[in-house]
Amino acid sequence: MILIVFLSSALTQAAAAPLIDDTAERSSIQMEDVTAVSGIDFVTTSGAAPSTQIIEVKGGGIAIIDMDNDGDFDLFFPNGSLLGQPSNGPGARLYENLGGMRFRDVTVSSGIDHHAWSFGCAVGDYDADGLDDIYVACLGSDHLLRNLGAGRFADVTEAAGLGKENLWGTSAAFADIDGDGDLDLYVTNYVECDPAKPIPPAHFRGLEVINGPRGLGAQSDFLFENLGNGTFVDRSEASGIRAVSASYGLNVAILDLTQDGLPDIYVGNDSKSNFLFKNLGKLQFEDIGTRSGTATNIEGAEQATMGMAIGDVNADALPDILTTNFSDDTNTLFVSRKDGFFDDRTSQYGIGMPSRTLCGWAAAFVDLDNDCDEDIFIVNGHVYPQATRASMNSDYEQTPLVMRRDGERFVAIKDSSQGWLNNARRDRSAVFADLDGDGDQDVIVSGLNEPVQVLKNNHDGKDDWVIIALDDPSHKGNRHGVGARIELSVGDQKQTRWIIGGGPFQSNNTPQAHFGIGALPQDSTSASPVVVTVIWPDGERSTSIVARGMRTVVSKPAKVSK
Repeated sequence: MILIVFLSSALTQAAAAPLIDDTAERSSIQMEDVTAVSGIDFVTTSGAAPSTQIIEVKGGGIAIIDMDNDGDFDLFFPNGSLLGQPSNGPGARLYENLGGMRFRDVTVSSGIDHHAWSFGCAVGDYDADGLDDIYVACLGSDHLLRNLGAGRFADVTEAAGLGKENLWGTSAAFADIDGDGDLDLYVTNYVECDPAKPIPPAHFRGLEVINGPRGLGAQSDFLFENLGNGTFVDRSEASGIRAVSASYGLNVAILDLTQDGLPDIYVGNDSKSNFLFKNLGKLQFEDIGTRSGTATNIEGAEQATMGMAIGDVNADALPDILTTNFSDDTNTLFVSRKDGFFDDRTSQYGIGMPSRTLCGWAAAFVDLDNDCDEDIFIVNGHVYPQATRASMNSDYEQTPLVMRRDGERFVAIKDSSQGWLNNARRDRSAVFADLDGDGDQDVIVSGLNEPVQVLKNNHDGKDDWVIIALDDPSHKGNRHGVGARIELSVGDQKQTRWIIGGGPFQSNNTPQAHFGIGALPQDSTSASPVVVTVIWPDGERSTSIVARGMRTVVSKPAKVSK
């Protein structure tokens, strides 16, 4: 059901937590692989298997989009290609959501004929026509697919003033960066790469392995301003984002991380320091990654950041950052402080040790069991086909890492009854949403030259959730409220979510907030109301009471003229 509401100094690192084995006791997180009956029969292409070049190891993203405004999420897979034909791959695929975790391939009828070697996706209504569009980051020129309605798309890259670049785009994000009500665009770029000129191998632990990114030419990112007339202009130099040295960009998240009401840009770089571009206003930015504590881990080590997730692990209504990294390292948790800086609390929250043998990619904070706190879901897989525990302390194919929140820490679940949790794959990207309308979060996973995986959440609770979607009629280009903060309270229980530009890895976050709120008390008359406060991107606040067990669209109130 849909209800429309109209509104008037770092701590010392603690010892890492052991894995908790939920084999004997059924885990509260119960998911099922329903790929076989989902209608999604797509096997991704990402070069040949086994991989020999760096371009073959990143996989492709997923765009999650309500293309037809029917209230459920459809799926777009940009897909890759082969070294011998980098611009003529098997093609992107678009699937319409039919409900009940069933999908239908509508690629042909959509008019999408996209065959470039593609990686990341961004979703947003760039032309403010009420329909969400798709930006695809590619090797060579990126592409913008405009939503024409009725399930049809058209490539409008050139008309929008884009596509002049000839780099390796990896991830992208739409957000209203300059506060004018339309969606601007940030694109991360990676390394210089020509598929026609194979790169000689490197050596790692006595073995020949795929070369890069270190030693290869790094590429600078792009920042495009939306001019509000259906076109973009390159502000990369003028904005200051190129005042930093070119790096190996893999992911981006856009939200207010510095608590000043302006959206900042956090960039995950491979094998180099991450960037935190503080928004100075008037489309000007300064990198404060090192100063803020988010550029490296607590030891000052540059990491290989792939996935990124935003959550609030200590319930202080401030955004915390989780990054996934290469094997023989750990994933990293940066916890925000009230002074605008961040502490590395990886070990304190039990996140470090379970991730050390894994190579992590897409990540999300997501309440999988609707118990009022967010869990962690990470997909994994090594980049070196010859990786084994004996040779590299890490296998090539790896299982997901799902960490259940348990008090003040996260613990990795092990449940032999759930096949998907024990199925080693070469995963890279994932998106998270309630795909079947039952109030819990489902997952779509894609990887290297393997079938897309559809995971249905079998949580059996009732009315223990709310989903909040935003509608801002005064800023049609950003009607979903990218950059907004959503606070929920039920009695003394408080939770916070953000509508973020960017995604788990080479994908986008859904433009809505899911909250698990626990079961109703037996005496439902004593239930506390569910109160939602939205801090909109322009700083305005609105508060409403919403119903349990429903997706609620919260509409921003119109300003009252004096």
